[in-house]
Amino acid sequence: MSHFTLPYYPTENHLFAALSKEDYQKFLPYLEPVMLPLGKFLYQPGIKPDYVYFPTTAVVSILYTAEEGVSTGVGIIGNEGMVGLSLFLGGPGPTCQALVQNSGSAIRLKDRLLQQELDLGGGFHRILLRYTQAFITQITQTAVCNRFHTIEQRVCRWLLLSHDRVKGDHLEMTQQVMGNLAGGHREGVALAAERMQAAGLIHYCRGHLTILDRKALEARACECYAVVKAEYDRLPGNSINRDLLQLGLISQFNNI
Repeated sequence: MSHFTLPYYPTENHLFAALSKEDYQKFLPYLEPVMLPLGKFLYQPGIKPDYVYFPTTAVVSILYTAEEGVSTGVGIIGNEGMVGLSLFLGGPGPTCQALVQNSGSAIRLKDRLLQQELDLGGGFHRILLRYTQAFITQITQTAVCNRFHTIEQRVCRWLLLSHDRVKGDHLEMTQQVMGNLAGGHREGVALAAERMQAAGLIHYCRGHLTILDRKALEARACECYAVVKAEYDRLPGNSINRDLLQLGLISQFNNI
């Protein structure tokens, strides 16, 4: 059970922020605020979950595990999105794990209630379609990055993507998690983190990481971060578009 209450019109999750108040009120009786602890698996491959999750302060990593048992990060979801796109797309269940990377709050909704709303079409369906495109871009760019770029560049990309999804500069990040996310061995990730710490970009100690110099991280990252960020910046519920929406200066779906 949660220890906080939902605001009347939440802007913490960008998908709900992009809705009109009238559309949001349709969901309000069915939304359940929850706390997501660090290390909790929300989804496992082949097991159809009962809920989809809309992070507000939590950050969730999507991991694919090969037959050899090696896991690699394929996506990251924060308050810009929804965990459970396989359900939205009509699949029988997830093919990847969903792991809470940073503990925090989220809003969950029963899958059957989401499907009922989506069957009606309308605003939320269009918003989720646009978000799905952005998430596919992230997955595609991750595959390119893991194939062609260095471990240090990949670590920088994941740190920046994670930083975009939290308030402040602190991340909960073990070397094992960094290795999974960056698609590299733990030893290589540890060496990259040591170099970045020596250069004053980050401070890392026992699973707690602080971003010290974001501009330097951006300079060391490959172009993959900028490509993904630009795609998410175009979503109707991001911080810039959300302010314009509330002022009535743009329509809800001008970017869809």
